Amino acid sequence: MPIEKENYGLADGQTVYLYLLSNRNGMKMTCLNYGCAITSLFTPDRRGNYENVILGFADLAGYQENVPCAGVVVGRVAGRIREAAFELAGTTYRVTANSGRHHLHGGHPGFSHVVWQSESFQQQDRCGVRFAYTSPDGEAGYPGTLAAQVTYTLTDTGELIIEYQAQSDKDTLFVPTNHMYFNLSGGLKRDILQHTLRLNSSRFTELDADSLPTGRLLEVTGTVFDFRQGRVLADGIVADHPQSRLVKNGYDHAFALDGGVAAQMELYDAASGRILQVHTDAPCVVVYTGNQLSDTLVFTEGHSRRYLGVCLETQGFPDAIHHPQFPSVVLPAGQLFRSTTTYAFRISQ
Repeated sequence: MPIEKENYGLADGQTVYLYLLSNRNGMKMTCLNYGCAITSLFTPDRRGNYENVILGFADLAGYQENVPCAGVVVGRVAGRIREAAFELAGTTYRVTANSGRHHLHGGHPGFSHVVWQSESFQQQDRCGVRFAYTSPDGEAGYPGTLAAQVTYTLTDTGELIIEYQAQSDKDTLFVPTNHMYFNLSGGLKRDILQHTLRLNSSRFTELDADSLPTGRLLEVTGTVFDFRQGRVLADGIVADHPQSRLVKNGYDHAFALDGGVAAQMELYDAASGRILQVHTDAPCVVVYTGNQLSDTLVFTEGHSRRYLGVCLETQGFPDAIHHPQFPSVVLPAGQLFRSTTTYAFRISQ
């Protein structure tokens, strides 16, 4: 199917483009070269109705504000960095403190609030857009000039593939993710409380009062954090678990992914029949149930409210630079970073 491209406005004096991608079976997605924002994703339910299954805004202004980071790529480092500072090779770097005294999702401006270079491509059974951005040395406080590339590919078999690449001329940190909020009911007909999540993870990060990892990985067995056999998301919202209470009742935790299965996670909405299977080479996924979505926001299909979407943020561990027991998030100078996450949309009859 042909890719459509239209002028969407200006940001910082640069042209923002909207891309429309379609596959042969009617699945469609739109995305911007501003923040690599995925603005809509239309998939069928069991009756063949195509509806949007992510939270998005109706215009560019929504993405220029975008406090919840809906649909965008965040970086250089997703998640929080304690005290907005870290040390590399004996040098202390101070990054933007934009979450109290801590750093969140790349700070300012961050990958989510800049215009990326973009080009579309088409192949026999897929189409997509490649985005490129060069983050200058010192941007948001990070060392090194970092050349980043994000590629979105939509396949005829119903997969959205996100590929990340980056290379820096100095040692730096790099932890990208996409911050899509999924709602498989379609068109925001319902919240995500009755979505069932299956997650191949036996441990999750313990958080402190500032939503930063303590460094401990807690066992999920016997808790509402055990998704190995599938669990409705409402369990963690109504449960009186201290870790759920810390994040305003729900989930906002990194789960260490166990190996050995083809799809590390699966999200299912029984009413629509929609299934989302996620495959990734990232070491963890942050599950966020929209606990703090503001009701003052207006998305394309209606007003926001708590628990209207769930994020499955595949990435490196949050604040890993301060916890050597976590996999390293240091990107050495000259080394190429690569990571891929595939979102496969299926239907249960």
